[in-house]
Amino acid sequence: MYAGGHFTILLIALIADRLIGDPDWLWRRAPHPVVWFGTVIGAFEQAFNNPEHSPKTREKLGFLAIAVLLLFSGVIGHWLAWAFDFIGVFGLAAELVVVTILIAQKSLADHVRAVADGLRDGGLAGGRKAVAMIVGRDPQTLDEAAVARAAIESLAENASDGVVAPAFWYAVFGLPGLFVYKMLNTADSMIGHKSERYRAFGRASAKLDDLANWVPARLTGVMIALADGSLQGIDRARRTFGVMMRDAGLHRSPNAGWPESAMAAATGIALGGPRFYAGDIADDPFMNVSGRHSATERDIVAALAVFWRTMTILAVIVAVVALTSRYSLF
Repeated sequence: MYAGGHFTILLIALIADRLIGDPDWLWRRAPHPVVWFGTVIGAFEQAFNNPEHSPKTREKLGFLAIAVLLLFSGVIGHWLAWAFDFIGVFGLAAELVVVTILIAQKSLADHVRAVADGLRDGGLAGGRKAVAMIVGRDPQTLDEAAVARAAIESLAENASDGVVAPAFWYAVFGLPGLFVYKMLNTADSMIGHKSERYRAFGRASAKLDDLANWVPARLTGVMIALADGSLQGIDRARRTFGVMMRDAGLHRSPNAGWPESAMAAATGIALGGPRFYAGDIADDPFMNVSGRHSATERDIVAALAVFWRTMTILAVIVAVVALTSRYSLF
């Protein structure tokens, strides 16, 4: 594959995912690859996360488990890349399908739009039902404004985790990079949180996921600021970038604050703040605290417009790199 080959495949995958997304008819009949990742992670967790072990032992076993899982996914990605390269044009088509499946633009937007539709058509109950599909907080503690803010926060964070990060690692390392990242990110979502069961065992997964998302999260925040500027003008882009630089560190995550604070500024809404997780209160500060604390389904729709502009900017960057890589060979 020539130097810009990964970028060309990535560009087509971004366009295909934007237009088609994840076909429900397919995943009702076959498990999504992320489900396979989750099954393997669950098997390792059941085998090694023994509550009778000391926290230190569980932490070491968790590190060993994620190391083996990442090595395994990297090897699978390497052998698939080799096989696809060996069979020529059919391999290129197969790789394109794999990359498209593992990027989640349209499915993310569809889930977030469902929250807006739920609020509009079903009121607070409809919004709570829809938002429960995409956030971990207790939906029964959310009023209409909090439901809308939760959907916008999820959209911003997952723009990084679900689209920019897998695109970034595929661009850098091809299929091995994409598979390793998706395995790591799935592990973080399953065992990387700080509950009694997973605090020690999932520590390595959480830390490695933070490291893997360091660049993509900041890149996503910058692209959101550029997207806001493309809608509102250069002064608005500067303001959004300034809010991001000021407020990103207010988030408890070292990465999620970057896209979320940028989206807060782009939508004019204060995001973050106190929320409930399984009965526990996370008393976090607000990002863009001077923004509106009220939000409606119309604000979700506005956030989706920023999201799609951000995805367009990502595609343009990939296209430019693909063309530059291709013609730099001559």
